[in-house]
Amino acid sequence: MSKEDRDRAQARLDKTTRAAQDARSGKADRDSATRAVLDNMAKLKALRLAREAAAPPVVVAPKKARAKPKKSGDEKAPALTDWLASQQNGGRRT
Repeated sequence: MSKEDRDRAQARLDKTTRAAQDARSGKADRDSATRAVLDNMAKLKALRLAREAAAPPVVVAPKKARAKPKKSGDEKAPALTDWLASQQNGGRRT
């Protein structure tokens, strides 16, 4: 093996070692950021639960169902043929 080959192999090894170290430090940064977010969420949840426990319960009245308007049997829509005929007699082109 020549000196040039050894230098190339050493450079490749250094590059992979550096990449592995960067990945480990990046993972540690992400883990610490995730831990901080989870701790903050737990703190906010505890505060919300304490606030809800201190406040009197809110009673919500159930909604009443709306009465549907009833159609009378006398007001039926005309048949389609009758409607089309009235449209043509009225001057519309269909």
